[in-house]
Amino acid sequence: MQHEGNYVHHALDPGGRTNLGVTQRVWEDYVGHSVDEQAMRQLTKEMVAPLYRKQYWNVCHCDDLPAGVDYLAFDFSVNAGAFRSIKTLQRALNITADGVIGPVTLKAIQDANAEEFINNFTNAKEVFYRNLSNFPTFGRGWLNRVAESKRIAEEMLE
Repeated sequence: MQHEGNYVHHALDPGGRTNLGVTQRVWEDYVGHSVDEQAMRQLTKEMVAPLYRKQYWNVCHCDDLPAGVDYLAFDFSVNAGAFRSIKTLQRALNITADGVIGPVTLKAIQDANAEEFINNFTNAKEVFYRNLSNFPTFGRGWLNRVAESKRIAEEMLE
């Protein structure tokens, strides 16, 4: 959650109201009812941690991924969605990008050169962000996040 800020509601952000990296739509889906601005402003790390685990960590099967790879997959899923994170991870491995972490993906990760994979995944994330229409507004922050995530993942390899 180090990359996630506090409450924001930027006109050019399609996520709308966001706090601690959780958009209002995602939070409403998680809690099963509508919420207002005040509820979004009052979110705490303790409140959103179970959502992070359920909707991002678990969906990406991060418990089954090697150190560093788990971090990259999780971080990108929080920012861009678990399905997109998994498909990007699979493309970085040059395997069929079906959006499902299964035996083929896990084997490919185990067989991959970790440094090469981190570079490929990082490059793919950069391409994704650069192709977004709101890159001029948010791009610097996204690219900083990509670079920081890469650095952390590389440190986890050591």
